[in-house]
Amino acid sequence: MTVTIGRRELLAALGGAAAAWPLGARAQQAAMPVIGFLHSASAAAFAAPLAAFRKGLSEAGYVEGQNVAVAYRWAEGQNDRLPALAAELARQRVAVIATPGSTATTLAAKAATATIPIVFSIGTDPVKLGLVASLNRPGGNATGISDFGVEIAAKRLGLLHELLPTATRFGVLVNPDNPYLTESFVTELQTAASAIERQIEVVTASTNGDIDTAFATLIKKRADALLISPDPLFFTRRVQLITLAVRHALPALYHRRELPEAGGLMSYGSDLSDQFRQTGVSVGRILKGEKPAEMPVQLPTRFEFVINLQTAKTIGIEIPATLLAAADEVIE
Repeated sequence: MTVTIGRRELLAALGGAAAAWPLGARAQQAAMPVIGFLHSASAAAFAAPLAAFRKGLSEAGYVEGQNVAVAYRWAEGQNDRLPALAAELARQRVAVIATPGSTATTLAAKAATATIPIVFSIGTDPVKLGLVASLNRPGGNATGISDFGVEIAAKRLGLLHELLPTATRFGVLVNPDNPYLTESFVTELQTAASAIERQIEVVTASTNGDIDTAFATLIKKRADALLISPDPLFFTRRVQLITLAVRHALPALYHRRELPEAGGLMSYGSDLSDQFRQTGVSVGRILKGEKPAEMPVQLPTRFEFVINLQTAKTIGIEIPATLLAAADEVIE
């Protein structure tokens, strides 16, 4: 015997079956939002900041693997790979792209999409770069954090000058593969050095071999001290930088506290892990519906000055009492 089921009965039956499905099965029908995470360095070198990014996401109510997914793209120190990686994320139509800690990465993401929200953390002025219309009203698809990594170049040079008041030549290490950051940084330092009637010797490096060569050049030219550009590459290569600086007894000032904690002499800059955390929070806010065009660019509220006294003793440098008094932390 053939039984005929009407359309209304069929829909009612299907609706009843769906209601009977386990809650977890029904939840899986709604796809998780996907965050694109783009960085110029490697995951291993940024393990701690990455954990802070996830912490920021959790503060905003998102836990990776539970209610949000993250598509990671790491350029492994090769900035020429960034445009392709950014384009790949744009093609995937991720919900938002996070580009913490890198100007080159942020510019690659901005070039790849004018519609997908971008949350950046950079050391240069986002208005000058054309990333936002203004700090208070970004106006486009990008917002984030500007940590003044370039703008405080003069302050960093001043600290080295206070450490070594008779020094006449300061070495400056920059990454030629990150021109937007490098050019601004060198310009700021040239102006600052001229004001105190000192010289700067610019050396470039984008590989481990380049860094070795750069140090050899600085020693040959009798540089009195070294200032490191706030480039993600040099955070990644921090062990090599610290080792060479100590080996050649070359006083060096870095841009992140992680370097004097690892044996570098001094650092002055904002908190990298906190910037990654704030990036995570902002990404979460956008996932909840806020628009980057209306989210003001955040600025650092505090800069940390850290001195490693043990390293100073190792390379034969006496830290002036004024610098010790000004330090936020002195590592014995």
